[in-house]
Amino acid sequence: MFALSKFREPAVLADRLRSAHASTPELMSEIIGKTCRRFPPGRTARIERLIATEAWTDAALALIELELPRWQVRRIAYDDGEWHCALSRHPGLPDWFDQSIEAEHGDLPLALLSAYLEASRQADTSEPPRRFSVPQTSPLPTECLCCDNFS
Repeated sequence: MFALSKFREPAVLADRLRSAHASTPELMSEIIGKTCRRFPPGRTARIERLIATEAWTDAALALIELELPRWQVRRIAYDDGEWHCALSRHPGLPDWFDQSIEAEHGDLPLALLSAYLEASRQADTSEPPRRFSVPQTSPLPTECLCCDNFS
């Protein structure tokens, strides 16, 4: 149903989300097609069902869970006619110590998708995790001696 595309244009998608008034199957398909890397056909039946039934909030949350497993929803709030959504890698840390991604929109699913786009953009530009290892040493060519006094 959704084609995987290597062409990514987060700025254009972000503009489309800001100007959209409500979620549509075409908009969700475009977001999935242009941003998803982990959208295997077998594991996406749930998201496809949510889109088909127009459960946009659940579909956006499932997409975040599938595509950005290290990110979690930190806060969803409604204030002054807009939904505010914050995604975080470390939701257990205090707000002032964590660098979360925040997005706002008049529609909750679009606020979640805006935060998803920004988090996926940051995940694309971040460095791959380094693998630290313990330096390997060769064994010394000596024999072990017991130096304990058993008398």
